[in-house]
Amino acid sequence: MTRASGALLGLAYGDALGAPTEFLTVAEIEQRYGVGGPRELEGEPALVTDDTQMTLAVARALVDGRDRIADALRDHFVRWWESPDNNRAPGMTCLQACEKLAAGLPWREATGASSKGCGANMRVAPVGLVPDLSDDDRAGIAQLQSALTHGHPTALAASELTAFAVHWLRDGMAAGDLTAALRQRCAEQRTTYREDWLADLWARPGVSDPETFIARGWDECAAVLDTLADAEPDRDADPCLATGAGWVAEEALATALHCFLMFRDEPVSALARAATTSGDSDSIACLTGAFAGAAHGLEAWPEEWAERIEHGDELAAFGRRWDR
Repeated sequence: MTRASGALLGLAYGDALGAPTEFLTVAEIEQRYGVGGPRELEGEPALVTDDTQMTLAVARALVDGRDRIADALRDHFVRWWESPDNNRAPGMTCLQACEKLAAGLPWREATGASSKGCGANMRVAPVGLVPDLSDDDRAGIAQLQSALTHGHPTALAASELTAFAVHWLRDGMAAGDLTAALRQRCAEQRTTYREDWLADLWARPGVSDPETFIARGWDECAAVLDTLADAEPDRDADPCLATGAGWVAEEALATALHCFLMFRDEPVSALARAATTSGDSDSIACLTGAFAGAAHGLEAWPEEWAERIEHGDELAAFGRRWDR
């Protein structure tokens, strides 16, 4: 089985296809690439963005420090922030939080407490791929890796949902069952605050208790998943019109799922559709690639892409580790 490999490389392929189309309209993308959008990697190597770079930071932290995961995440996020390759238009929330982490602030002071940007969950796929985590640990780590930079409750919930979507698909869940399973998790986890992982992150002005804090995040995710469930599978329409532009975490999850589900048996077409969007195209496409790769395995992608994508060797190594 090569589903972890398929997910990690699919994420990078989507990132590389979506990077040149971010900030363009659908009309501008189609004028440049033709109807259907980009379907071939560009460059030698094909460059990725901060989405893949931070996904690798999470993967490295999971391998280096499962028994001290908060410290490992901090270390690898700071290394990303310090890297000369951190020049791919990274999000300001991540940059500001990582700068504070580098200065030695506790993560609960460094985080963007009010931010639910998609930087929270565009990097969480590795948490869904590690094979030997309990559900509680998977949920806790998914939320924690968000909390270091994006402390909004919706960022936490969307990160958990994204990790579980990848995990369930990797374990064989049918694509058609995925939206209902995610909606059910929203209902089941609505008032579950993971204090062992998040400590007192919830404590802020206007919030009476941790259950109220986290319920807001689950409710916002549930609302966008309800929208996804009702969305028409119109392959020719911009997916952002149905489920959001993807700049925030819950919309990145829903719109990537929308692209994946419309082309559930056509992975490359799913990436092309995700890259041909009016919103945060690279983040939408990278999550679409993670979902499609987790569902179909490495065979989903053109074989030659693995040799052309930036960081391909390291992504493949993590994939092999978690496929065993």
